[in-house]
Amino acid sequence: MGWTAAVAWALLTTHFRPVFRTLHVKSRPVPGYPLPRASFGRLIELPDCEDAETVIAAVGATPDALLDTFYGVNCLLVIKGMRAFADQPNLLVRLSQLFGDEVEDYRQTLTTAINIHPDVPQILVISNISPAVPRIPALPTPPSTANGMLPVRFPHRRGWHTDQSFRRPPPDISLFYAETPAPKGQGQTLYADGIGAYEALNTETKTRIESLEGLHISPGKGRAEYSVKAGEKPMELAQNERPQPLVRMHPVTNKRALFLCEAGQMDWVEGPIVDMEPGINGDGAKLIYELMAHYTAPEFTYIHEWDAGDLVIYDNRSTIHTATWYDAETVQRRMWRTTVWGNPGPLYDGELRSWIAQ
Repeated sequence: MGWTAAVAWALLTTHFRPVFRTLHVKSRPVPGYPLPRASFGRLIELPDCEDAETVIAAVGATPDALLDTFYGVNCLLVIKGMRAFADQPNLLVRLSQLFGDEVEDYRQTLTTAINIHPDVPQILVISNISPAVPRIPALPTPPSTANGMLPVRFPHRRGWHTDQSFRRPPPDISLFYAETPAPKGQGQTLYADGIGAYEALNTETKTRIESLEGLHISPGKGRAEYSVKAGEKPMELAQNERPQPLVRMHPVTNKRALFLCEAGQMDWVEGPIVDMEPGINGDGAKLIYELMAHYTAPEFTYIHEWDAGDLVIYDNRSTIHTATWYDAETVQRRMWRTTVWGNPGPLYDGELRSWIAQ
C-alpha cells in the first residue's frame, strides 16, 4: 500500500474512534480508549489492511509506546483489525518479540505436535478443527446469572488460570489471536485483573497472604480439585512443579498482584497452599475459594467477544483468564497463541526454563 512507517505508527496513536480519553504513562499519551465495561486494559482499533508488516515494523521502531500502554493499564491490551496475521503468521511472532527476550518454540516443549502451527513452531493452535483435539469448556450451572448476564465469578464460572503457572519460572506474556473465532455469544474469553484485585483487598488480608505460597501443578496429574473428588490416584510431582508466591511483585510495574489459579492447576492433595491444612476441605482450599471469588468479581473482569483478526495481549504475571463454551458440533474455531519469556522477576534468578523438554 506504500504506507510509510510513520503513517503506520500513526494508526496506533491517532486513528481511533473520534471520542476517547487520553491517559498518560511516563508523560506519553496512551493510544486507544478504555475497554467497555472493564476497569483495566485498553482497546486499539486499526482499519483492516494488507500491509500489516509495515505496521509491525513501525511499532518495532518505537516499541516503548506500545509497552508503556500495556503496562500502564494493568497489562491487558486488545488490538482489533489484524486480519492479515492469518496469512502472515510470522508477524505474530515478530510482534511477540517486543514483549520479551524469547518467544518459546513449542517443538522444544512437551506440546503435542497437532497443536503446533505447521509453519511457525512458536504458535500454539487451540481449535476444534481437525487435526486438533478440542477441549470445550462446560456450560456453567446455571448458564446465566440471576439477572441474565454471562457468569464470570468463581465458583459459578470455572477454569480461571494463568498460562502454565506450574512452570518454574512461569511464562511472562501471551498473545492470543482469533484466526477463526466462534460466533458472538459463544467462545468468549474472560480476563481478570490481579493488580486491581490485590489493591482492593483489606490490609488484614494483604498481611495474611503476603508470604504464602501456592502449589501449582500441570493438568492431568490427578491432583486437581475435581480429580480428588473423583478419587483419582495422584501422580508424583515433576521437578518444575514447585511452590509459587501467592502475591507476586510485577518486575516491570513494581505493583503487587494476586498469583493463583483454581481447580485445574493447583495441587489439592498436598496443597493448594503450602503450610496450610491440605486437601479439598482444608484451610488452604477455603483461602483459594475466598481469594478467587474476590479476584473474579465483575469489577475486576473483562469479557471479550471475538471478531476475526482480534489480538489480545495479556500478562500471565498479573492476570488470569478462562474460556467459555461454544458449540463445537456446529461451529469451527481456531485460535493462535504465542508465549513470551524473559523477565519473571528476581525470585526466579538462575532458574532454568522449565518448559524445555529434558
